[in-house]
Amino acid sequence: MQTKIVLDETEIPRRWYNIMADMPKPPAPVLHPGTKKPVTPDDLKPIFPMGLIEQEVSTKRWIDIPEEVLKIYALWRPSPLFRAHRLEAYLKTPARIYYKNESFSPPGSHKPNTAVAQAYYNKKEGIKRLATETGAGQWGSALAMAGRFMGIDVTVYMVRVSYDQKPYRRILMETWGANVHASPTELTNAGKKVLAEDPSSPGSLGIAISEAVEDAVSHADTNYALGSVLNHVLIHQSIIGLEAKEQLKKVNDYPDVVIASCGGGSNFGGIAFPFLMDKFAGKAVRALAVEPASCPTLTKGPYTYDFGDEAGLTPLVKMYTLGHNFVPPGIHAGGLRYHGDSPLVSQFYNEGIIEAVAYNQLPVFEAAMVFARTEGLIPAPESAHAILGAINEAKQATEEGKERVILFNLSGHGHFDLSAYDSFLRGKLQDYEYPEAEIKKSLKDLPVV
Repeated sequence: MQTKIVLDETEIPRRWYNIMADMPKPPAPVLHPGTKKPVTPDDLKPIFPMGLIEQEVSTKRWIDIPEEVLKIYALWRPSPLFRAHRLEAYLKTPARIYYKNESFSPPGSHKPNTAVAQAYYNKKEGIKRLATETGAGQWGSALAMAGRFMGIDVTVYMVRVSYDQKPYRRILMETWGANVHASPTELTNAGKKVLAEDPSSPGSLGIAISEAVEDAVSHADTNYALGSVLNHVLIHQSIIGLEAKEQLKKVNDYPDVVIASCGGGSNFGGIAFPFLMDKFAGKAVRALAVEPASCPTLTKGPYTYDFGDEAGLTPLVKMYTLGHNFVPPGIHAGGLRYHGDSPLVSQFYNEGIIEAVAYNQLPVFEAAMVFARTEGLIPAPESAHAILGAINEAKQATEEGKERVILFNLSGHGHFDLSAYDSFLRGKLQDYEYPEAEIKKSLKDLPVV
């Protein structure tokens, strides 16, 4: 009865998968925030290296992973695939549950898969510093480590509510040499504007992105790095699903459903897109994105063009959005508090290719407790959304009396989220479903395209 399914280092995928080569319909164009015309590579040069811009618009199915990136990947890749035998037994389900464990990376999440790649392409083009945002700190930690490996300075604008809730993630970033600021700050015009209107603003990823982009365009030696949403990010994360496919082959299995939590989309796209390649070729496989009910982007937002940041500095992308002015409540799944979603993930949801569901915070933590007490690993609150999705799928299999193969991505561990578990154990956490009226209010400033 195999529990861990591992690949050798020599079996690390040497190419990333680009789903844009196989999409049934081409992606919607990205628009310039001023002219509302499709952006050109020259429009993106002030904040991104050309190596990443080329990937952003590429329709090549396979993109070679640079050797220097592969050598760093070998510090934690291939990540193991686990069969959740103890969870299955607890649920008394006929379902077979597998999870890809991305907590094996040094920062403890899936984020370094793209952080290392982005730092590499920026270093290659002579960039000295990267500015970025982070919510719960997984992305900021990953980029801090990647910047250290590549010899690039890193400045992180961390959403204030997470900066206060998760001090150990800040310390992790600073240990790797990053400069970390609680966003909104007085360091940028975007931050000053928010603080003038609300001095106690808890911040949001949209605000932090505005600050990081403003920082990047204000300094010639600095570029911007984004940990989710963009096409090149999801390309880099495809290594998760590519490895999982090879691991499942070793035990002659294949998923009926692939599940991941979804904030901006890098975690979901990373594990699901390589399986959607099979779906496009006729394979029967479902993909389920799980989001928090307090930030229900896919399940309650409209599918339209919006800015990726609060100040309107970024290009306009077509996505499910709650409005770039949306400031989410301070739930503990900080990595899922983004107002929008990946344009690719959004398009697939709009076309009915993938499914989405939103869960409240309390049942998510209840699922996390079940997982911790059966499988032993304490999951990040973000990952616990996928766990609840997997448990619900397994329960449905039990009710139907049918076998079902479930694969989910455990995107990170919860060792820096123990204050959230402490709040849950002491009955201090509350559910918060974002009111429809508040969503309508945050959507009133959508750009006219």
